Amino acid sequence: MNMPYAQRRQALARQLGEGGIAIIPTAAEQPRNRDSAFLFRHDSYFYYLTGFTEPHALLVLTGEGTATLFCAPKDLEREIWDGYRLGPEAAPAALGVDAAYSFAELDARLPRLLENRSQVWYPFATHPGLAARVEGWLNQVRARVRYGALCPARQSDLCTLLDDMRLVKDAHEQAIMRRAAQISAGAHVRAMQCSARRLRAGQEVREYHLDAELLHEFRLHGSQYPAYGSIVAAGANACVLHYRADAAPVRDGELVLIDAGCELDGYASDITRTFPANGRFTGPQRALYDLVLASQDAAVTATRPGARFTDPHDATVAVLAQGLLDLGLLDRNKAGTVQDVIESRAYFQFYMHRTGHWIGMDVHDCGSYVEPSEVGQTSERKDPLSGETITNRPSRILRPGMALTIEPGLYVRPAEGVPEAFHNIGIRIEDDAFVTEDGCELITRGVPVRADEIEALMRD
Repeated sequence: MNMPYAQRRQALARQLGEGGIAIIPTAAEQPRNRDSAFLFRHDSYFYYLTGFTEPHALLVLTGEGTATLFCAPKDLEREIWDGYRLGPEAAPAALGVDAAYSFAELDARLPRLLENRSQVWYPFATHPGLAARVEGWLNQVRARVRYGALCPARQSDLCTLLDDMRLVKDAHEQAIMRRAAQISAGAHVRAMQCSARRLRAGQEVREYHLDAELLHEFRLHGSQYPAYGSIVAAGANACVLHYRADAAPVRDGELVLIDAGCELDGYASDITRTFPANGRFTGPQRALYDLVLASQDAAVTATRPGARFTDPHDATVAVLAQGLLDLGLLDRNKAGTVQDVIESRAYFQFYMHRTGHWIGMDVHDCGSYVEPSEVGQTSERKDPLSGETITNRPSRILRPGMALTIEPGLYVRPAEGVPEAFHNIGIRIEDDAFVTEDGCELITRGVPVRADEIEALMRD
């Protein structure tokens, strides 16, 4: 069980440098109201290196590979109220660390662990108060310099090392993500069928009914919680990108956009499907849907090793730009050719987000979108919409094992010159993908994506 975590710690230790030491805390518990807290969720960096899910914990790792854990001590009285604690005595055997101490001993032991180290690494700007606490520990080391103690002269952001490590998913991570994708796909299927079934039976359907189906399916199959707040958007609500599941009615003849995924054992899934509430697309709905799907197909083809992260987005935009002209959402006499639409970003009225993001332990996972070996290569361009000068850097080169979403969309709000038949239609189609040796693998296709397949599913 601990093998991937120990291997990751050793891989990180090799990057800390001679005399390096890293401090990695888990997340803090967050109060929800007067005397209760939000459901605790560990810090992703900490969990990546330990597999430990309890609060009040911190890992210290040296460049030589020595791992020391601080965790909550055993306390039988508190465990009656809050649940079982692993405790420092059991932690080394259970987690594969070299030593473990009570979290209460942190301030006493950290200065000695930092003593005679040349460089201290910790995640910058992710844990409020951590930087000040590190300074406090370093001040205690400085107070001992007259006794021969050496204080670390450099502080570095540990995220720069861990982000690159987390960007490529190992076999252990991929297996969990595939299972999370399978659970989430089943939840989308369940919501689609629920919508059609209730409408056929003459029952009221609201967004929260479908949200409840998602949550039920997540937990039924072992997911700990949703990876993010589910978006269940009926009708015009689908044109709000970050709309939350609310109480709006789901009406016969309208579309429903669901963007939802579960988290399983620390890893996220992220699926979006748009479907007709009653199981049958209208003509304008189908025309826009097929356009978005065609753009996703182009993006999937562009997702392969050696390609740039921006290539799927560029492929998406090219298809959407042509389709917007063909369907009359953009006037050729004003917008010009496909290339004109792309260069002027005239498509932005209907498609205003990127085509994907990294996914992993966090739904918008860590990792730079700039190719590290080319970060110094810059060029400037003027944004045609805002007039802002933007600095371009070469986009990340895709490598096998990277995980990303592919999620084009179209959002048509009523506006002058926009055909009324398309008003208030919002469509997004999103799948999770692993970059493979010869292309990419979509791991979320357990829920149909072709319009005919969706209609067939909803008839059953």
